[in-house]
Amino acid sequence: MNLFARTLIAFASLAAFAAVPASAQDRPAKPSGRVTIHQTQIAFIASGAVGGGTLTFKGRSYKFKLGGLGVGGVGASRLDASGSVYDLEKVSDFSGAYAAIRTGWALGDRGRGKVWLRNANGVTISLQGKRKGLQTALGAEGVVISLN
Repeated sequence: MNLFARTLIAFASLAAFAAVPASAQDRPAKPSGRVTIHQTQIAFIASGAVGGGTLTFKGRSYKFKLGGLGVGGVGASRLDASGSVYDLEKVSDFSGAYAAIRTGWALGDRGRGKVWLRNANGVTISLQGKRKGLQTALGAEGVVISLN
């Protein structure tokens, strides 16, 4: 299945995920891993994003790529973010289609952003970071993450 088809499948799963705000979802007290991402996003009602990052899990680092399609926001920005991974039991559960909810803004080199992602394996990622560019971001998207 190609990246576009997998992203569309992830986007279709947003309805179930978006019904419960991510900040209110139950999470274990201790994260099972950490991630850093670098993502470029362009939006004008619809949005697209590409990037990559690093997962740190059980003392090892894993590089990954990500791409997504969504709705909400206007402008273009770069997001550099880091955060925690919850409910990851084996590294193979990290790859796949994620539903994502995002908020943020960017004006030049000032900006902030938050992203919450969840996949069908029950893996949840909570990210906070800095945005650079000119954009408002409030919406949802489907994101596909694949380990390199």
